[in-house]
Amino acid sequence: MNPPAPGRLPPRDRSGCVWRVIDASPLLDSLKPNWRLLLPRLGGELRGYSREELRRDLQAALTVTLVSIPQVLGFALVLGLPPTTVLMCAIVGAFVSALYFSSRVIIFGATNSVTLLVASAIHYGRATALTPLELAVVLAGLIGILQILAALLRLGQVTQFISRSVVIAYSAATGVLLVITQLHGLFGIPRDRSQPMLIQFWTGLQQIARLDFNYAVPLTGGAALALYLLLRAVRPKWPGLLLGLVVITLLSWHVPQLRGLGIPTLADQGALDAVLPEYAGVPFGPEDLPLLRTILSTALAIALLGMIEAVSLAKGYAPRHGDTIDPNREVMGLGAGNLANAFFGTIPGSVSFVRSAVNVQSGAATRVAGLAAALLLLVALLLSSRFLNHIPIPALAASLVLVGLRMIDWSHIRIAARATRSDAVVLALTFAAALLLPLDTAIYLGIGASLAFALRKASTPKLVEYTFDADDRLAQLPAQGVRAHPQIAIIHVEGELFFGAADLFQEQVRQRLEQEDLRVVVLRLRSARHLDATTVFALHALDDWLRQTGRHLLISGVQEDVLRVLRNSGLLAKLGAENVFPSAENPNLATKRALQRAQQLLQAPQAEVRLYFDRDPSTPNPG
Repeated sequence: MNPPAPGRLPPRDRSGCVWRVIDASPLLDSLKPNWRLLLPRLGGELRGYSREELRRDLQAALTVTLVSIPQVLGFALVLGLPPTTVLMCAIVGAFVSALYFSSRVIIFGATNSVTLLVASAIHYGRATALTPLELAVVLAGLIGILQILAALLRLGQVTQFISRSVVIAYSAATGVLLVITQLHGLFGIPRDRSQPMLIQFWTGLQQIARLDFNYAVPLTGGAALALYLLLRAVRPKWPGLLLGLVVITLLSWHVPQLRGLGIPTLADQGALDAVLPEYAGVPFGPEDLPLLRTILSTALAIALLGMIEAVSLAKGYAPRHGDTIDPNREVMGLGAGNLANAFFGTIPGSVSFVRSAVNVQSGAATRVAGLAAALLLLVALLLSSRFLNHIPIPALAASLVLVGLRMIDWSHIRIAARATRSDAVVLALTFAAALLLPLDTAIYLGIGASLAFALRKASTPKLVEYTFDADDRLAQLPAQGVRAHPQIAIIHVEGELFFGAADLFQEQVRQRLEQEDLRVVVLRLRSARHLDATTVFALHALDDWLRQTGRHLLISGVQEDVLRVLRNSGLLAKLGAENVFPSAENPNLATKRALQRAQQLLQAPQAEVRLYFDRDPSTPNPG
């Protein structure tokens, strides 16, 4: 569109009206459901599938399976649920989600963060008539529905508005919680899962201080921990946790002197059964509708956290494999996986950082690697369930301690703590809330705090004074500069002039007008963006106040989008077309014309320009 002639406004769009202050059609178009996301997209990838890709995918799948077994069994220990049901999450959900992901390498399954959130929901939801497993299954179904709806409405990009500091703090806090919750497994002492995790930890410490435990249990856990660390140091590329578990299990199972020491095994947690996935339905009926009020907050938090993990991880690996990432595809994969988990009676899951990294490092070529890993895990369950039932609980607890410690990324924590003060506050607040409050509450507090700081930064204008120099160029007025004509002020607005900044901006302008004998105010809106209804009301109020005191408001440098807001809201007609100056190719031309109009209103031969500009005084001339 060609710019309007100098001094003239484009013809009014007769289709405009007051309620169209902001054109919402792009937003409404983006919210139309994208039904194509419901269709799996593996078929196109299989065309041209080569033997070399098959070899790489099977190799990666085998490695992922070896890493998954100790992790998944450990999560059963955290949740206090039968290991078979937790293992099915990494079988059913991983297989279904791999059919939808746009990334070729990310792997779905039970994860540290989601497991602890589910455990927190189970602890705080004991008042319901559902069993812990039924509650976990209902959560999986609700999370799946929320994520599928988010994908259909194309809300995958919403994850970019969540501060990285929140995710770093939450990951570190869940790592700490994962470590301290293994105290009972390492010492073989009972735990009251109805109590908050920190209370469980404190009561466990008291029992340990009384030396009220079986000494063979912590010795087994300590030996397993030492073996894991040794294998990591000697053979870092080997699946150290699995090999360590195999060695400790063989010793405790076949050495007679160890069998009689009373060391608890996985079978005591709940025997691992060699079964195929079976449709179980969802244990939820109309009589359980009040339960939604109890678990909806947790389900929403898990759904949102899963979206963040999946999208961020997929984008992180995309450059290595040349993938084109569609965030809504990742969210759909999560939702489909969780909904399938609910139908097959297992727990919610998300994208695993550890297993996805192993998949990448093992050379996975396509999403077939994720499908094959799920199938190989099922084969491992069918063939080795008897052996897995003999895994000592303290050895599993020791493996989870290492997993929890790896979740505490000190390099990322240092960056977030030192970057800005707001990042440090969000980091500390989220971390403390995750330790002291329900984990879903901690996520909401962290997100709320980060958004509050962002809005505060965006809505705090800073004013710097400029003037036209002898060469007709904008230049900063020295601190002790003398103004030849103090009756005209030009206020340069740069940045987001939305509801968060509108009232504060209006207040600062009024304070300046009350302090000095200014008769004409020129708002320079060339660099202003995202005007909204609140901004329009603020400009209405400012114009009314100026008129009541015999003063004038002019607007210069109006871009097309700003002009549309002024016209549709009716503010342009109220101000008068002669007092609004559209932007021109020369960034200072509209301001010059506004200055000439101000001189006409004041009947003054010339006027000094006062410019308030939202930038550092040391920066060059803004133009």
